[in-house]
Amino acid sequence: MTEKQLKYRSFRSINWRAERRLLPGYIILSLWMLFTFVLVGWVVGASLSTTKEIFTGKALHFGSGLHFENYVKAWTGQNVSVFFFNSLFYSICSILLLILVCAPAAYVLSRFKFAANRIIQSGFVAAMGVPVVMIILPLFSQVSQMNLLKADGTIRALMIYLYVGFNVPYTTIFLLSFFANLSRSYEEAAAIDGCPPMRTFWQIMLPLAQPGIITVTIFNFINIWNEYFMSLIFANSNNTRPVAVGLYSMINSMKYTGDWAGMFAAVIIVFLPTFLLYLFLSEKIIAGVTGGGIKG
Repeated sequence: MTEKQLKYRSFRSINWRAERRLLPGYIILSLWMLFTFVLVGWVVGASLSTTKEIFTGKALHFGSGLHFENYVKAWTGQNVSVFFFNSLFYSICSILLLILVCAPAAYVLSRFKFAANRIIQSGFVAAMGVPVVMIILPLFSQVSQMNLLKADGTIRALMIYLYVGFNVPYTTIFLLSFFANLSRSYEEAAAIDGCPPMRTFWQIMLPLAQPGIITVTIFNFINIWNEYFMSLIFANSNNTRPVAVGLYSMINSMKYTGDWAGMFAAVIIVFLPTFLLYLFLSEKIIAGVTGGGIKG
């Protein structure tokens, strides 16, 4: 059978009745994608225009050319570089610590039966439902009484500690399903070869849970990168502020500088890391989300 015949047969095998039922969903999804592309495209165009062109509705005409200097001014003149590296430092340190803390905890909770197992799991699930606003203000009061908000180094360490603490329940519960679905034959084979339990975890079980670890790491990175409320309360200086709070301060400064093109350039710079994560690791995210529901 030729390739042309195979394509025709596959075309004939499509259930067009089922496809017609999905047509409204396709239309809604297409409209949403079109709206998103137009919106992001306008912001990109505005970041390469001038403030005058933005306010005259000619942001996408590029009559005066492409102004890449907006990115240079935003990066160097408006402290975007400081905010960017602060968020990068907070995110990388936090996600590494979260894996070191939550992966062993999830493995133990999924593999070993002990008296407090269900209580601990229920506690993590309950902690995920507690609003951050209920904890932040009492916590800020305690931190202020301990004089921990005076030095920049102390604030950075405190921010990492808070990010890790608030994301431990979600990360542990997410990884728990992956370890629970891994076959026990790997551990049995390692035990026969004389491999101790901790070595089995780090060298065998942890690499097998790689899809889940990559997925939860990406989610944690995006959550920490975009976090605003906690940073607004604790990061009280330009040297320690992450990008979310930094952008808010830039918007306030627009009242005096009027450099709206530079602000849109800063928005693109801040948006770029999470966009690249989705662009290059989308398959990993899908595999990680679906992999937790498959019994190994």
